[in-house]
Amino acid sequence: MAHILPPKPVERTVKLEPHQVLLRPLVTEKGVHRASRNNQYAFQIHRDATKLDVRAAVETLFNVKVTAVRTQTRKGKFRRFRNRMGRTSDWKKAIVQLHNDDRIDFF
Repeated sequence: MAHILPPKPVERTVKLEPHQVLLRPLVTEKGVHRASRNNQYAFQIHRDATKLDVRAAVETLFNVKVTAVRTQTRKGKFRRFRNRMGRTSDWKKAIVQLHNDDRIDFF
């Protein structure tokens, strides 16, 4: 029986700083509901950022304890620019769940 090795971690040449990982908070009606009920906050993040990068960035920038990170790669939408059809850029989203005692205030 062949032994299967786990995949090697990808070596990145560029190290992202915490302020480069989090691009902006996503303050929406659904996000405010998540923050008040489940203590979860949404951010637009750098396309190359990993879950570990997001966890470290949120913990250092906001001084909170992160319990879980979920990421999504969102596809860009088709938009009309004058007479042509164009497409907005793909982007990455992270939903960060904090420890019950911690909060982030955006307002």
